[in-house]
Amino acid sequence: MRWNFALGTALIVTAGLGVCADAQDWGDLQVTFVYDGEPPAPCECNITKDAEVCGKFGVVEEELVVNAENRGIANVVAYLYLGRGDDAPKAHPAYQETATAEVLLDNNQCRFAPHVALLRTTQTLVLGNSDEVGHNCKVDTIVNPAINFTIPSKGKINHKFPDVERLPSAVSCSIHPWMKGWILVKDNPYMAVSDKDGKLVIKNLPVGKWTIQFWQEKSGYIDTVTQDGKATEWARGRVEVTIAPGVNDLGTVKLAPALFAEE
Repeated sequence: MRWNFALGTALIVTAGLGVCADAQDWGDLQVTFVYDGEPPAPCECNITKDAEVCGKFGVVEEELVVNAENRGIANVVAYLYLGRGDDAPKAHPAYQETATAEVLLDNNQCRFAPHVALLRTTQTLVLGNSDEVGHNCKVDTIVNPAINFTIPSKGKINHKFPDVERLPSAVSCSIHPWMKGWILVKDNPYMAVSDKDGKLVIKNLPVGKWTIQFWQEKSGYIDTVTQDGKATEWARGRVEVTIAPGVNDLGTVKLAPALFAEE
């Protein structure tokens, strides 16, 4: 089975395989991130290689992607925070169908698609290449051995990362240096990425208290926010949430331009 992630997934406790979960035991967590200022204009990448192919796509930098229409921030990552030695809850039955699925990270129009891929340790990463030119895919993991594969045009390589990574791992192409992406590797499906409107949803969390960690590639941990009109500190991007049955909405969270300023 192939699953190309657009968004992430969620976290869950279950009574066992093949058993329908009681709806009162689960809840969804959602939040929308918006840029608290004038949206920055997209910056075109400097195409230094294979310009006859890559130059026609209008590739832009994706460190910070802000929707000009609603200021939504794409590619904010959220995942269940677990301390060292903590076990993740078992997955809700809805996630068992994709527990061993393939997750595609494609070289498409001289960029990585998706920009952030979410991968479970039980799943297989498929490194694809839809372009007419060859690409290189280098993944700088910390716990797992790093990889560095050359993928010919229309080719693909399957790979598994068996160990959990604490943070997203950088993906790059040494042939086309403007290409950048990320892979988050976890042993559970309790993670998500914000869409083009800044919204992310972690579905089917077990009811109770959990800590969710938020990260974005340019800011690092999302640690300074405006929530409900108040300046709030999320230490190391961590937020304790109490999940009740149904939808649990953190609302619209504003991120100031200073959070993304170069140090």
